[in-house]
Amino acid sequence: MTRYALNLPVALKREAEALAEQQGISLNQFIMWSVSEKVSALKQELDDPDFPGITFRRGASGWVTPVLRGTGIRVQTLVVDSQSGLTCEQIASEYELKPERIREAQAFYHAHRPEIDASILAEKQIEEKRA
Repeated sequence: MTRYALNLPVALKREAEALAEQQGISLNQFIMWSVSEKVSALKQELDDPDFPGITFRRGASGWVTPVLRGTGIRVQTLVVDSQSGLTCEQIASEYELKPERIREAQAFYHAHRPEIDASILAEKQIEEKRA
């Protein structure tokens, strides 16, 4: 790993520190995560401009998965929570997010339902094989 000195405006650094703390990670990890997310999105050009709060990340399996930008929380995780009967506000509270972020994920799901449903089903089948 290489080192890179980074100068951030004071207000941006404070905001990044607060978000990193909410995620339970260091500022360094948050910045690395953010840069990785942005580089990945630019390389893949998968982001849907109608959903600026959603980006894509390649998981350990190699699958590209939609996540809430800046959090790593998968859209499908939020969908499963919703399908289990949790309200938007309950999900937002569980993940310490604003309800608007959950609503955007739900809207993204409705716009990309076949892909996300297929991913949920595939994951469920893998879990059943392990059990």
